[in-house]
Amino acid sequence: MLFKNILVPFDLSSPSTHAFKVALDVAQKYESKITLLTCVEGDAWHHKFYDARADSQLLKKQSKAAKKSMEKLEEMADKVGVDIKLQILKSNSVVKDIVVFAKSRKMDLIVISSHGRTGLDKLILGSVANGVIQRTRCPVLLIK
Repeated sequence: MLFKNILVPFDLSSPSTHAFKVALDVAQKYESKITLLTCVEGDAWHHKFYDARADSQLLKKQSKAAKKSMEKLEEMADKVGVDIKLQILKSNSVVKDIVVFAKSRKMDLIVISSHGRTGLDKLILGSVANGVIQRTRCPVLLIK
């Protein structure tokens, strides 16, 4: 099986940077293209006194920080001759949006990191990587 289109969900963390580097190695081997995807979320704790302007400002700040980090990874890919596309999505459900994005863009492989949380942290925070693995049909490479 050849991996022509590789999706790397990126949350600006050290583990997701490591997953990107692994995806870069795979992309070089298979002459693949990488799509680096970041999902930004607004304030999830809306209430009746919610101010949409604050949410908009938060999304802008998150998008700006994500773009800055993603551009550094784009430079790494350019140095080794791997085609890369950067994508930032406003998201209400990160797992769902990653799965839908991968399916709609016909991704051949998802390379995703796991933070390795256990116990109460995993119960409260959930696991994006686990959710993606459970819901997608394409191969997933989990990087710890």
